[in-house]
Amino acid sequence: MSAISYVFVFLFGLMLGSFLNCVVYRLEKNKSFAKGRSFCPKCSHVLQWHDLVPVLSFVLLGGKCRYCGKPISWQYPLVEVSTGIILILNFKFLILNEFLILNFKFLITAVYLTFLAACLIVIFAYDLKTFFIPDKVVYPAIGLVLLYSFFKISNFDIWNLFGIWNLEFGIFRPFFVKILSGLAAASFFFSIWALSRGKWMGFGDVKLAFLIGLAVSWPNILLALFFSFLIGAIIGIGLIVFKQKKLKSEVPFGPFLVSGALIALFWGQAIINWYVGLL
Repeated sequence: MSAISYVFVFLFGLMLGSFLNCVVYRLEKNKSFAKGRSFCPKCSHVLQWHDLVPVLSFVLLGGKCRYCGKPISWQYPLVEVSTGIILILNFKFLILNEFLILNFKFLITAVYLTFLAACLIVIFAYDLKTFFIPDKVVYPAIGLVLLYSFFKISNFDIWNLFGIWNLEFGIFRPFFVKILSGLAAASFFFSIWALSRGKWMGFGDVKLAFLIGLAVSWPNILLALFFSFLIGAIIGIGLIVFKQKKLKSEVPFGPFLVSGALIALFWGQAIINWYVGLL
């Protein structure tokens, strides 16, 4: 990819991140994000186009609403920038895996990775704010991963799907491995949820673990879970040391799961190769 391509992808990510901020807010308020103009959550004033330029508007306004002067949450620029960076990683992933630009395989995989990343970002921000993982995001994401994984069996040739049941059973192996990875991850979190009666882990984390297992498959799911708990432990200890949380304080685990999933998705194979090389 050329430098211009990276800039274009990043700018698209900023715009997508702005939309995802809207999704997070309206999910929290149980409002439709498909209609209605954007407005200030503090004074409800309808925002103009120059109030909605990703990151730039936040900087020029000094992090405050133009109309009421109240602070704008740092969530907005952070989600926008994070989405831009993740989309760049998505496209680097596509190039490294030898997907050809303008090829149908490239386009369908790009759409899949973008939608999956969008769902994970919304889950990250929403769980961080509300300590709840929305089914309205998790279930469509699970359906998307299953559909994409099944479609991939035919090597992205839609006509092959009509005769797919005549194919050898071995070709379905990656699809079943994904499902088993999802079930294994979900079972692990379900056991924690059941043993603690929901005190240590919410049931939303069980569903999110199933999604992540489907998305990254075996053996990357092990890396995703490892980094989830590692990042969670580091941040948890840090919050206690700096007296932001107490030992028994509730901390949402969804953001850590999402972080682990992204690490496993983008760098999982490289980490596994590095580790195997040490043996």
